[in-house]
Amino acid sequence: MSISKPSTLGIIACPGGERFADEIIRNLRGVYRKKYDRTATVVAKKYDISKQDAIRIMNLEADLHAVKVHASANPDRIHSPSFKLPVRFTRFANGEFKSEIQTSIRGMDIYVVQDVENSYPLVFHGSEESYSLSVNDHIFVLFTAIDAALQAGAVSITLVTPTYPFSRQHKKKGREALSASMFGRMVEYLGVGRIIALDIHSKEIENSFHHLKLENLHASYQIIRKLKNILDLKSEDMVVVSPDTGAVDRNKFYAGNLGRPLALLYKERDYSKVTKNAQDNNITTIKLLGSVRDKDVFMADDLIGTGGTLIEAMRFLKTEGARKIVCAVSLPLFSADAVESFEKAYGDGLFYRIIGTNAVFHDENLTSREWYLPTNISSLFAQVIFRQHHNRSLSALLDNSEIIQRVLSQ
Repeated sequence: MSISKPSTLGIIACPGGERFADEIIRNLRGVYRKKYDRTATVVAKKYDISKQDAIRIMNLEADLHAVKVHASANPDRIHSPSFKLPVRFTRFANGEFKSEIQTSIRGMDIYVVQDVENSYPLVFHGSEESYSLSVNDHIFVLFTAIDAALQAGAVSITLVTPTYPFSRQHKKKGREALSASMFGRMVEYLGVGRIIALDIHSKEIENSFHHLKLENLHASYQIIRKLKNILDLKSEDMVVVSPDTGAVDRNKFYAGNLGRPLALLYKERDYSKVTKNAQDNNITTIKLLGSVRDKDVFMADDLIGTGGTLIEAMRFLKTEGARKIVCAVSLPLFSADAVESFEKAYGDGLFYRIIGTNAVFHDENLTSREWYLPTNISSLFAQVIFRQHHNRSLSALLDNSEIIQRVLSQ
């Protein structure tokens, strides 16, 4: 498989996922350029030739194995592949969606990128009107894109969805659907062989698949790089707090890597009540295991929805004597009026900063806030796609403790 011209790797960007897909592609092209340059340097040294000659030989080898040779391409230069496939997405008047791939993809490994939580207006082919899609709309667009790729002869299909749909519906408490596993089984039936997601809400979801593989990535490295700029990570006055029992493993990971104590918030909830906004949450009691008095607090969670439970937790920690509170979330959904609720909480002094990734698209209404610090995790997805496409190990990216320790030692 050619490093210089990976012609069998293609990326489909669904409406809503285009911004994240473009970021992945930009980083992926950088990965290939860096790999190509490093290979050319090693080959030149090994065979005692100039680097320019090594590049020409590598380009020649790639062209000899290519199905289609571009005669105008400069043989003396590193060629950056484009990766992004032209796809036409149509929304019909009755709400149906259609995906049409505009080029041959036969024999290719296809990665379909979708941000199912993108609620911003989108424009479809043949229409000047914009539409804000629900999670369910995004999923049906995704289904049509997957099937279009399958019908067009793709060898493999990988779904890249940082936010795994319905991930909070993973545990049956009564006569309810296990929608998280249902979604996985549906895309598995459609022909998807692998899902790449970020900080999935429950690891048990993976147990419901037959052959589908799930790569559960973590934004801990990117979050710690951002956290290092706003807190003294070596201070004795810092404590890691798990916002609930479900986030213990995640915060234990941070506490272990930072070498700081771990505290826990235990919340009792009224599950007969559905949370609609930050003021109307279902928490009845909060208890703290550990101490936060006169401490800087760091809390990590997988997502912020309406934000009510997190704001309530921060308010409780303040009453317990916490000094400065910083929270990190992998999936900053900020549903309903969450942005305004956090703005008010920040004004009331309940927290210092919120760190969130670009896994969910947001405009300046969120990203320009003084209290919000965005961090980019598209390079992580690019590295995973590169390694998977070339059948290389993902271990160093799935368990990133080693690279985190290198950052902390700087």
